[in-house]
Amino acid sequence: MKTRSQTIKEVNQMPPYTVEIDFDEASSAWKLNKKSQGNGTYTYKCMATTKQGNPCNRKPLNECDFCKLHRKLNRL
Repeated sequence: MKTRSQTIKEVNQMPPYTVEIDFDEASSAWKLNKKSQGNGTYTYKCMATTKQGNPCNRKPLNECDFCKLHRKLNRL
């Protein structure tokens, strides 16, 4: 016969589950809005794209995700 504490332990045990995380994909997604400064440090970069379709590499303003030239995009 099982005691109360033994039955509680059985109820609280969760079945194991698998976690599949693609760390390479997660790392590249994390680096999308950052610019490497070297030495393992990163700074944020502007989230806008230029007229040629390239990402803007300027430093964003403190209060938004866009640089001085693209800050009007934040209001849209």
